[in-house]
Amino acid sequence: MPVTKEKMLPNSTFYPTEKDLVPFVNFTGYAAPVILQKSNSSTMLNILSITGPIYLTIFLGYLTTRMGLFAKADMQVLGKFVINLALPTLLFKVSSQRQLGEIINVSYLFAYLVGSLLVVGGGYFWSRRVGDHSPLASTFNVMGMSCSNSGFVGYPILLIFLEPIAGVCLALNLIVENLVILPLLLAMAEQSRGGDLPWYRLLLRTLSRLVVNPMIVALIAGVCVSLAGVSLPVTVTRTVSLFALSSSALSLFFIGGTLVGVPFRGIGSRIVSIVLGKLVFHPLAVFITLLLLPLMGFPPLDASM
Repeated sequence: MPVTKEKMLPNSTFYPTEKDLVPFVNFTGYAAPVILQKSNSSTMLNILSITGPIYLTIFLGYLTTRMGLFAKADMQVLGKFVINLALPTLLFKVSSQRQLGEIINVSYLFAYLVGSLLVVGGGYFWSRRVGDHSPLASTFNVMGMSCSNSGFVGYPILLIFLEPIAGVCLALNLIVENLVILPLLLAMAEQSRGGDLPWYRLLLRTLSRLVVNPMIVALIAGVCVSLAGVSLPVTVTRTVSLFALSSSALSLFFIGGTLVGVPFRGIGSRIVSIVLGKLVFHPLAVFITLLLLPLMGFPPLDASM
């Protein structure tokens, strides 16, 4: 569908045409179609105006913690708040205010799942054969490559680029990560440590822990509210919105604060391979899968989700 002025991006000062639609793969590890304006002298300024707040918020977290206004222990509290309250309320808001069909996008889920599994398999093979790491170390290397920082970094970025679908993308990412990728990797890690339980028992035990995961619980609760057609009181919805709005800034601030005291010397080739896997190969694998969706019988991913 051609993009017209009526379909301009929210908070945007330019009007993209159909030729201006280009795929953008962000560094959090998942692909998202983002509309950029090309052949314009102000393009760089537009990009900086979007990404600038992200880096400034991270820098503020680092600076204030480095100056002693916040302690490293304070960052743990902020992280718990984001994980246990801010992100769950955001997921509840997204899932409760939309129909289930508007949230579950099979093409998106399939592309993200296949891309992530390709990185898990390829990264593990590389770490074992080329890097000569142990099975346990290789598993954690792969965890760094394939587990996107969707909640703390990915969502704040997408919130600026594509606000209307940012929450849906976060929900879909967390479904894949929490229901498939993380349980698989944790089962692999437990097996690598020489556990007595078979891998499928370990996988089931890991999945059972998701029952008490606040984000999964909030997502399921929101879907139940949506399916029941219940209209929540205004007081409740506004309270949920207040907590949901806090997730973006606190997530980035937390990232900056946790960087204080991290040694960057002697990181070696191991961390380089993890970074390349996370920032290059994971997004690339998801993007290639997106391009191949029509050949596999899946509808192409629509920019409006």
